Amino acid sequence: MPEGHTIHRLARLHQRRFRNQQVAVSSPQGRFAEEADELDGQVFTKAEAWGKHLIHHYDSGAMVHVHLGLFGRFSDVKAPMPPPVGEVRMRIEGDTHGGDLRGPTACELFTEEDLDALVSRLGPDPLRADAEPERALRRISRSTRAVGALLMDQKVIAGIGNVYRAEVLFRAGVNPMREGKALGERDFNAIWDDLVDLMALGVRKGKIITIRPEDDHGPGGPRGRPRNYVYRRRGQPCRVCGNTILGEVMEGRNLFWCPSCQPD
Repeated sequence: MPEGHTIHRLARLHQRRFRNQQVAVSSPQGRFAEEADELDGQVFTKAEAWGKHLIHHYDSGAMVHVHLGLFGRFSDVKAPMPPPVGEVRMRIEGDTHGGDLRGPTACELFTEEDLDALVSRLGPDPLRADAEPERALRRISRSTRAVGALLMDQKVIAGIGNVYRAEVLFRAGVNPMREGKALGERDFNAIWDDLVDLMALGVRKGKIITIRPEDDHGPGGPRGRPRNYVYRRRGQPCRVCGNTILGEVMEGRNLFWCPSCQPD
């Protein structure tokens, strides 16, 4: 599932492609046909992201909420667009570019009330200027759940996925098994500030980069991706201390950490 930096990057792309343009909207697949007919010909005013949720805004006040989930993808092609191929839930086309949305978990019309309800369920997003990290700190400091689980809970912090969870805890030297109430404000602030910087870098580069230059050595990441500290490195030597990276399943998701660099 794409992490929050991917959705913010997508929102910025759609801002550049479609803002203040009268766009054509359709649903070749047919599952969004009535909604697309309502939007077709309207002016696209804004795209924004809240965690892993993408919101398109139109001049009528209508909004489209998209959650890509595990399989969703948005293409980016030059206009005029070729005939659609495959199961295209929503097609949007502006003056110079268009995009086809395939396989999302959600693609639906939203009202202001819907958006308010969504935002009220989400924790602060490190990539938003209006984020209130103290909300996340309050929830974490009252919880007996493991920090590793809390960071994956979108109600605590919005946009964090498995890669950022594993890597930011390593960089902070925090064991993912530590209870939330034992994290402390200092460690929380270090994790939050690191997330802000790393996720902003991810938006700029289009990839997750977490490793410090002095540790950027040894085997590369899977499929040519940037090297990681611990993510998907179970059984391999830690890039910092050389001890073996551990892994297990926490609340249904794979977890990775170094027991020496993250002792408690």
